[in-house]
Formats: sequence, C-alpha cells, structure tokens
Amino acid sequence: MDSNPQDPARGDKRAPRPSLRAPWSEFREALDAAGFHPSRRLGQNFLLDDNMARAIAQDAGVESGRFVLEVGPGCGFLSVHLADRGAKLLCAEIDARLAPIAARFLEPFPDAEVVLGDVLASKSRIAAHVLERLPAHSDWTLCSNLPYSISGPFLATVAQLEHPPGRTCCLVQKEVAERLAAAPGTPAWGPLTASFQEAFEVTLGRLVPPQLFWPRPKVDSAVFLAELRPDVAPAPIRGARIGFYRDLLQRRRQGLRRVLADMVGKERCASAIEALGLDPQVRAETLGLDALRALHAASAG
Repeated sequence: MDSNPQDPARGDKRAPRPSLRAPWSEFREALDAAGFHPSRRLGQNFLLDDNMARAIAQDAGVESGRFVLEVGPGCGFLSVHLADRGAKLLCAEIDARLAPIAARFLEPFPDAEVVLGDVLASKSRIAAHVLERLPAHSDWTLCSNLPYSISGPFLATVAQLEHPPGRTCCLVQKEVAERLAAAPGTPAWGPLTASFQEAFEVTLGRLVPPQLFWPRPKVDSAVFLAELRPDVAPAPIRGARIGFYRDLLQRRRQGLRRVLADMVGKERCASAIEALGLDPQVRAETLGLDALRALHAASAG
C-alpha cells in the first residue's frame, strides 16, 4: 500500500514509488476465501504500509545473492522487497492459509522459497526444516516482521546458533526492541538482553506506529538492528554463558552473593567474587557483559 507520499527511509516528501504488490483488497479477498482471521496467539499483525516495508528491507542492507531468513512472512509484503533486492530468500510460515498466498505473490522471484511449519521445534531450538536450510559457513541475514508471540524465545535461540546471522533487522514490539538494546543497570536490562548481546551489537532503528498494521496492535513497534560481534565466541561457550546469564538475571534485583551462592555453592561464589573484586551486595542487573563473562569464568570452577 503506497498511499503515504512520505518515504520513511528518507523522512522527506516525494512522489510515491510504484508498488511491488497488488492492492490490499485483492489479498483481503484471498484471505477471506481461505477463511483467515488474524490470530493473537500466533502474533499475526500485517504491516500494510508499503513504504515502511521497503524501508525495512533497505535497513537490512540486503545485496543480490545474500541469503535471508524471514520468519512469519504472512502475505509476503516485506518478502517481496527482500526478493526484489536479489535476496536468496527463505520464508518460514506457520499458517497453512497464509503460506500459499505468500508463495503465489513471490512466484516472479525464483530465489524465494516459502516453507510451511513452525520455525521453532521447542522454546529453545529452531526446527530442523529451517535449520538445515541455513548457510553453514557463508554470511547471512535475518530480516522479519517477527510474530509478537515468539520474538523473545526465537531471538534468544538465534544467539546460540552454530553460525548466527551476520546482520539482523527485525520489526518487533517496541518494548522488546528496547530490551534487546538496553544497557546494564536500566529497567530493560535482563536475561534476554544479555543473551542476545552475547552474540550481537544492537541498536534501535525506526519506530513503526500501530496504524500501519492490520489488525492494529495495542502497542507500538520498532525496528532493531544487530551486527554479529567480530569476536563472537564459539557456540558451546556462548551457550554456557547464556545459560549462566539467564539463571543469574532471573533474580537480577537480589544481591549477587545470595544468587550466585544458590547457583554454584557458597565456596565457589566467595572465591569468584573475591577474585574479581566485586561487592557481594551488588545487584546482578548492574553488571555489564564483560563483568558477566568474567563472573561466569571465575565461578565455573
């Protein structure tokens, strides 16, 4: 839908660009024919604004031949912009009513594939039908309007992949984006933040208001950008650290000595805190990533 002459990628007034898609009314007819009603459980909110979809694909920095994973393509409104930029696109869609609509829309792009099924095999594991298609060695990108219902668990899992994406550009609830980019000692800093930042450097991107979606969500949304850390640790080390962060930061407002002693025992806890020169009463939520890494190493024993 290209009804807004303001290009969100530039923030200026200009003539609308030609749309890559048919009118929304045609998609709505196809959805009605399939008996589709948006599911709150699945977090289904379609980004209808074509300018915004184009801008998000631009933010992702996708170049021709780049492998891109999109989770929850819906009707393919973001997908078509990724495909138009030359992406080798894999779209994972859980809804059997939506997958054929997106696949038909993407027929002009031979390098775009829609696979049906849940992207998660469990809360902490990506499904085999997606995992086996991800590049094992070459760089790749994650770009999605992520379903609200899975954004946190899915992104925490992505941070533990053997070969994570070099770049991530996703639209999520504004609250989730703020948590991903949070700094230590702020209210948003927590298990998801530390887990994701173990692998990625995160920045906040553009805000996306509710009126650009159908149905309109009751919360604001935002894009976040994440670059894989150049010194990212191997997957087994990342996994061990992330498990430690998660346990520690679940009780982030309690004193460090109390929480860590419950995790690793009083003797190992005291030794680790003394070795690092930490205040035993400091709250875990005030510790940054470097301190958390050092604490994990010192308390591993």
